[in-house]
Amino acid sequence: MSTVVIVGGHGKVALRLAEALTARGHTVRSTIRAEAQRSDIQAVGAAPVPLDLEASDARDVAEVLAGADAVVFSAGAGGDGRIDRKRTVDLEGSLKSIEAAGLAGVRRFVQVSAFGVDDPLPADTDPVWRAYVEAKRDADAALRASTLDWTIVRPGRLTDDPATGRVRIGAAIPSGAVSRTDVAAVLAAVLEDDATIGAQLALTEGGQTIQEALASLR
Repeated sequence: MSTVVIVGGHGKVALRLAEALTARGHTVRSTIRAEAQRSDIQAVGAAPVPLDLEASDARDVAEVLAGADAVVFSAGAGGDGRIDRKRTVDLEGSLKSIEAAGLAGVRRFVQVSAFGVDDPLPADTDPVWRAYVEAKRDADAALRASTLDWTIVRPGRLTDDPATGRVRIGAAIPSGAVSRTDVAAVLAAVLEDDATIGAQLALTEGGQTIQEALASLR
């Protein structure tokens, strides 16, 4: 079993991922920005690691990744309405983590992105949404250009609905929704499937089991 570091470990998908990975026997270290988040991380079986991603540089992040087998970048500024934080968290946080993985010798890197961020945006797009999409797009491009063993997962509209265990995964699929718990299950499966290295995968709910959907890509 491996050691996985989740950057942005207190997010809704990240907490579910930590729970899924620990249930599979993996050791999980999840980064937190505030001590108040510590108990939530521990409740899902992971070890909380303090990290202010915006105030840190790549060497700081590399210290957190030391000894890990894989990293999942799941950090995001969320719905705070601040354009600047879409860059400092969603983009620059990813860039720091990519560089840090190289410094720490961690080859496997899975990034949680968003559906359709390569698509052109209408001229009247809300500025905050534009900043978010562009940050995710550029972070994905940077990871694809790296020498890491990367996988990018791009979920559709996220819901808190119960998991169905049935999804659609592909390079180009119709838009749709997907539960955060199913996203976490896909991320856990991707981490254990080296055939997904070098793949950028859109994800929605669908008609296949996770294993069937991943096998269909081969």
